[in-house]
Amino acid sequence: MKKLVIVVPAYNEEESLPKSLSVLSDVLQQMIDAKKIDSESKLLVVNDGSKDKTWSIVVDASKKNPLISGINFSRNFGHQNAVIGGLTAARPYGDVFITIDADLQDDVNAIPKMIDQYLNGYDVVYGVRSARATDTRFKRWTAEAFYKLMNKIGVEMIPDAADFRLTSGRVVDELLQYKERNLFLRGIVPKIGFPSTKVFYARKERELGESKYPLRKMLALAWNGITSFSVAPMHFVLTLGIFTTLISFGMMVYSAIQYFMGHVIAGWSSIMVSIWFLGGIQLIGISVIGEYLGKVFNETKGRPRFIIQDNLMDDQN
Repeated sequence: MKKLVIVVPAYNEEESLPKSLSVLSDVLQQMIDAKKIDSESKLLVVNDGSKDKTWSIVVDASKKNPLISGINFSRNFGHQNAVIGGLTAARPYGDVFITIDADLQDDVNAIPKMIDQYLNGYDVVYGVRSARATDTRFKRWTAEAFYKLMNKIGVEMIPDAADFRLTSGRVVDELLQYKERNLFLRGIVPKIGFPSTKVFYARKERELGESKYPLRKMLALAWNGITSFSVAPMHFVLTLGIFTTLISFGMMVYSAIQYFMGHVIAGWSSIMVSIWFLGGIQLIGISVIGEYLGKVFNETKGRPRFIIQDNLMDDQN
């Protein structure tokens, strides 16, 4: 039988983590009892530099339940790095891996179904939301717009799938070969290939604690995904520059015609509007180019994506 490691990124989750550990370890034990997975399977919590009691909860739980383990980052490195850090630490101990957030919004009952699909020969099993009934109208609209945009610029993504997924050992091996610091796993995993399928589930509302992904972070993740996989924003700026240049030529022709016809216009307003318009476009262009240069700068430094301060996996083996 295969060893399963469930990787759970956690940041300031002291309110929800006790229930999450109980529910997830019960699911793990049920699969062990059903002989679907090996008895040495683990639940690995990745403490992403939490400022509350998250890590102490993990340490205490690991002493009481041998199924529970954890790693502790030296500081907060972000959700995507927490996922990749957990997979990196778990790979020597497991054969198949499932990543799920600690808030229990993703349906844990989908985990046995994922294992069934893995046993049927699939290397990647995506947890896909069957509906967005719990989202606000604004969030549904922006999510749909984001997936459509990513598809148009050539980024392969699984609609309504986040980071709740199963990956086999060989997929994780390939995933860990991607060394970029600006991680967008929702776009990277589909690029790896291997047989994949989906498991649909209804996402729940958060019961305890506060969301660690407010609108600001969601927008930052979306922008990181776009700029990490496509140069479309730079193409857009180029198109915008050409368009404004054509407008300026048109305005020159119009001004010349008006001059020869004797229609002299003061033109203060049009000049000011043109200056502000062109200045705004220039700033947008510089910002977009700077975003890509910044990514190149960060990648060339080769700094670690995460630093593990404590590793209970090593202590338990």
